[in-house]
Amino acid sequence: MSEIEKHLLIVEDEAALRVPTAERLTDHGFTVVQAESGEEALKHLSSFAFDIVLTDLRLPGITGMEVITEAIERYPEITAIVITAFGTVENAVDALKLGAADYVSKPFRFDALLHSLSTALERKRLRSENAYLKAQLQERYRFNNLIGASRPMRDLFELLATVAPTNTTVLITGETGTGKELVARAIHHGSSRRTHRFVALSCSAIPETLLEAELFGHVRGAFTGAVDSRLGRLEQAHKGTLFLDEVGTMSPALQAKLLRVIQEREFERLGGTKTIGIDVRILAATNSDLVALIAEGKFREDLYYRLNVIPVHLPPLRERQEDIPLLAQHLLQRLGRDLTPPRKGMVLSQDVVRQLMTYSWPGNIRELENVVERALTFSQGRSQIELTHLPSHIQAVSDSVTAQGPSTLPDQGLSLETYIKDIERQFIKLSLDKAKGNKRRAADLLGLKRTTLVEKMKRLGC
Repeated sequence: MSEIEKHLLIVEDEAALRVPTAERLTDHGFTVVQAESGEEALKHLSSFAFDIVLTDLRLPGITGMEVITEAIERYPEITAIVITAFGTVENAVDALKLGAADYVSKPFRFDALLHSLSTALERKRLRSENAYLKAQLQERYRFNNLIGASRPMRDLFELLATVAPTNTTVLITGETGTGKELVARAIHHGSSRRTHRFVALSCSAIPETLLEAELFGHVRGAFTGAVDSRLGRLEQAHKGTLFLDEVGTMSPALQAKLLRVIQEREFERLGGTKTIGIDVRILAATNSDLVALIAEGKFREDLYYRLNVIPVHLPPLRERQEDIPLLAQHLLQRLGRDLTPPRKGMVLSQDVVRQLMTYSWPGNIRELENVVERALTFSQGRSQIELTHLPSHIQAVSDSVTAQGPSTLPDQGLSLETYIKDIERQFIKLSLDKAKGNKRRAADLLGLKRTTLVEKMKRLGC
């Protein structure tokens, strides 16, 4: 059985069968509640979402068939198994038609019951995961959906191809809007855990008082408003991947608990005492400087080293300028398909491409997506995006050779070599445009010899 506990309701009027069966199921990791009648079973079902109901069909008063009907109506995902007396298999068949997963005949061997439970739960898991995978495949998260031809992105693709198949913890860093969750999903889908769930949790989007319950789950009555027990994100991600975004915003107390989970692979639900084993790969992300937070006493150093086994840094969009045309065109096609009616074959004018490459993109890919969506809206059915469709602050950005460089240095620094190459590449493109492709004239505009310009173009891939 899975390490995740399963809540089972056993409904049987014969105490001599019910009690020892419940005790043995408890020994095998189930959390068992007993009911000696259909009426008692319905009371339990009205207040708790059990994973499994195991019921005798012949009960005094409300029958087992009615218990199954009510259970499945309340909880369509519940697993129902019926106990039927010898010679009344036709009643069990009727129960299967109602939605029961299996039946066992009295007298039954406990091993046979356990096998029936395991088989039914495994079938349910496969159905759930197949449905989940079909939905996920529509999103088509793959390494090749991380768009980029620049050197930083090619290096990133190589790193992800190496890291994804492992179970190693990864810390993804980068500015807001650079696509950290997309990278995490790509890692998940490139791993052996891809047939299980990818569960994302934004640590900064949930109030601190609720984040612990969201991560670890809680038992009924753990706090005001906890009317039912609830699985946390850790249990939801069992056998799969848990992505913790903005992990730097976690409180010190919660950091300590997360550290224990990573080290021991077990935890307790909020308000509970039972230790639950977990098999989950943790990917974390942050746009904060965790080293600085450690120095300020706001982040645990030991947790940092546990999370930062493999560091993956996403460069900001301004440091991979040559990727902007690819990204903008990709976003244009995707967003165009989503419109009603769809608008296919849309392109960006060269003026637009140049202007997009001149802008510094403080909001990174997220901002670029917003700009492309806006331009698509204002293009009013035209087949090409023009400068007038861009926001005024991007239209106003100067692309002249007197334009100022960056006024600040990013907190995480930058590659000076890459930045200078990007500037050279930009001005070579500008000079070629102004010279209408004439290399000699373009070289004159830049104060270079023609042969020097050609050599630079080859080196920079212009």
